[in-house]
Amino acid sequence: MITPVFGITKSVMGRAWHWRGGTSAEATGAQALGNDELVRKLFLARGAAPEDIELLRAPTMRDMLPDPSIFVDMDAAAARTADAIQRGERIVIFGDYDVDGATSAAVLIRHLTACGGAPGHYIPDRLLEGYGPSADALVKLKEGGADLVICVDCGTQGFEALEAAKDAGLDVIIVDHHKASTSLPPAIALVNPNRMDEGHEAKSYGHLAAVGMAFLLAVAVQRELRTRGAFAGSKEPNPLALLDLVALGTVADVVPLTGLNRAFVSQGLKVMARRGNRGLAALTAAAGLERAPIASDLGFALGPRINAGGRVGQADLGVRLLSGMDDDACEGIAEELNRLNQERRAIEADVTEQAVAAAERARNMPVAVVAGDGWHPGVIGIAASRVKDRTGTPAIVIGIDADGVGKGSGRSIPGVDLGAAILAAKDAGLISAGGGHAMAAGLTVAGPDVPRLAEFLCARLEGQVTAAQTERSLELDLALAPGGLTPDLAELLESAGPYGMGWPAPRVAAGPVTIVDVSVVGTGHVRAVFAGADGKRVKGIAFRSEDTPLGAALLGAKGRRMVVAGRVKRDDWNATPRAELHVEDAAFLDG
Repeated sequence: MITPVFGITKSVMGRAWHWRGGTSAEATGAQALGNDELVRKLFLARGAAPEDIELLRAPTMRDMLPDPSIFVDMDAAAARTADAIQRGERIVIFGDYDVDGATSAAVLIRHLTACGGAPGHYIPDRLLEGYGPSADALVKLKEGGADLVICVDCGTQGFEALEAAKDAGLDVIIVDHHKASTSLPPAIALVNPNRMDEGHEAKSYGHLAAVGMAFLLAVAVQRELRTRGAFAGSKEPNPLALLDLVALGTVADVVPLTGLNRAFVSQGLKVMARRGNRGLAALTAAAGLERAPIASDLGFALGPRINAGGRVGQADLGVRLLSGMDDDACEGIAEELNRLNQERRAIEADVTEQAVAAAERARNMPVAVVAGDGWHPGVIGIAASRVKDRTGTPAIVIGIDADGVGKGSGRSIPGVDLGAAILAAKDAGLISAGGGHAMAAGLTVAGPDVPRLAEFLCARLEGQVTAAQTERSLELDLALAPGGLTPDLAELLESAGPYGMGWPAPRVAAGPVTIVDVSVVGTGHVRAVFAGADGKRVKGIAFRSEDTPLGAALLGAKGRRMVVAGRVKRDDWNATPRAELHVEDAAFLDG
């Protein structure tokens, strides 16, 4: 039987508190463990095998990079790309408009240029063209002189578009990671670890983002050119210099930070700290980051700014900034992306408010499917994430345009494969286009068909959602008195990163405490000062919680004994570093 942490079986957010990975509650304070032992427990609790801990603590490309040839069609893709470079053919990188697409395109543009090519780029407009390659776009690229198009982070479901490209005589390579159907569109090569016909070893890399697959193609192309003697008498380019872009796309696409992805991000952060990519350095400065970025910065500071171009601005700004093609203008592009991100946040707030309200009116559904006229398609993914957080269920937010066509974006919860359900809805004729992976998906649907789509998804996913919610708990790694929450502890916990999907950041319980000061700050954040029986105090903040049970509990808790749980962060705002708790849950100890 699982022993709840602090005896909490139902917190203010309705969750039991358990030790992550079943770790015993015997030694709960950092003082009771040596630093190495604490880090070891963090790795074991995340599923690491004891013999792999040292490798995972310091992952290297040498130890973790696979032979690219294990993937179906990789050798064909590398050979055709090498041919194009050596023949001087016109290569166009066709990328998605999100961070994964932008970084994938930038990786190939930089590397193929370094290998002697002169690739161009094409990023579709989210509003006018939608996701992925279209027949019109590919045919126009052919008519404009393109000999080879490499689609990155898109194309696996582009049947009509690739048929048109084939008929037009255009060679297309697809480098993707989204779920594939049994049948595949026609292409010179389709490189995707999630192909149904992939081998066992290649399928084990199904967690990679598209940018990871683009990097592997870059390595394969360089190897192919080397075997042809293309670098005789000249220095070969160093693909490892591109890992800053690979890290950014990997974190921003919210793929699991396990296996090879840990090496990509860990080593990529080191490359990023050197600020050799002028565009990325300009974006880092525009985001106000003076220190070396950490993994969370990629997801919360840099990624949203790249995304802003595709969401509410010019779709190719991110590629232009990251690929080096506009280095003389990169500071201006970075500032423009920063401005667009502020605009995006304002639009997002409005759509999210309406979407959450609609979800609240249709509560108790296993999947929250909400739609609204005129909702900006550039922010529906973020709104879906907010609805998912509020309802605790998968959520799909759909914006209906003036022609009655709905563009939808979905976010899921652990244990529920939303991408597979969207493909099933496509096979059932309920949507005209769609795809994704387990945790995120996109779709196109006729406005009148939204209720039927909602019914289909609820019926298909109800069992998965029920199972996921039944197992719902708050997993904790450490329990301390407030005095134990120190900057040194924050740094020690950070050392077991990088953290993200599949490798969650450590969560700490602090208590017992009482609240000595509490207020609402910013846009619905609840800030509090907690005092412990040890005489120490610590500041905490619960983001966007004012209208949630957590916010209500904190705002009404003065004088009551409680425990709080969340992430420990180092606060360097003042001259003296302090620790701050980012609160995610709380529970009362006095009934």
